[in-house]
Amino acid sequence: MTSIDEKRVYDDKGTKTQAVVATETGVVVVDVSDDLVGGFTLAHRCTARDVATHEGHIAVATDVDVLEARPGGDVEAGIEFESAGYGPAVDVAYDADGRLLVAEKDGTVVARNESDADDGDAEWAELGDAGTVREIDGPLAATADGVYRVGDDDLEHVGLDDARDVAGAGGVIPLAATSEGLFKLGNGWMDLLDGECYAVAAAGDRGLAAGMEMLYADDGDGEWTELDDLPVDEPVADVALSTEARYAVTEAGTVLVDAGDGWRSQALGLEGVARLAVR
Repeated sequence: MTSIDEKRVYDDKGTKTQAVVATETGVVVVDVSDDLVGGFTLAHRCTARDVATHEGHIAVATDVDVLEARPGGDVEAGIEFESAGYGPAVDVAYDADGRLLVAEKDGTVVARNESDADDGDAEWAELGDAGTVREIDGPLAATADGVYRVGDDDLEHVGLDDARDVAGAGGVIPLAATSEGLFKLGNGWMDLLDGECYAVAAAGDRGLAAGMEMLYADDGDGEWTELDDLPVDEPVADVALSTEARYAVTEAGTVLVDAGDGWRSQALGLEGVARLAVR
């Protein structure tokens, strides 16, 4: 079994990113260089429900508090998390301006006043009740009732039912994964894939989605194709995209990275995986 403190050797000349995984044991940070998985560590022990990143910042929803880490830090030097001063949460996100969004178990969605975010006494504005929130990404929230648009001071239901995930921040076109399929927002919601989808990510005009025990990708041409070359036979829990690579994490705790030369995998030795983000 792989130790959580085990260090992996990887190319120092590649593009450096970090995959951040929320698990029931805590927050795992994985150093990645192109598609080579480097060292990984349990950066903070907690019951992590969700994780989000924005310009190097990391936010984590836990059953006790919302945590944040500033840009910088790595597996070797360590990454320090501090309380955001809110309390228990089931989901976190940053909007395009870096405003921290938090969803409570009862469906309440709040936004932090970023002007006082650093003084230790942040103010939080309630935006509304979205019911059972499953994921927020930028201006969109996936809920059991469908998709909501997250505004400056309110929430607005914008269609669909039983939404599992949304990609509203990084892509050119908003995407939604639902129990009925994958949809894009254009002149209304238009279907892209039929069948249950439960995770989706976007970066520019590219997309990545998980559903029906498979991964699907759009490389920018608008065509979604099945990816049948995964190196492990494990259900995918979540996906992420950067400008350089595709990322996925399985329910069994295997991190997968593909920067164009095929998938590389690394077992973290942790289960109870909830979400994945990249910074």
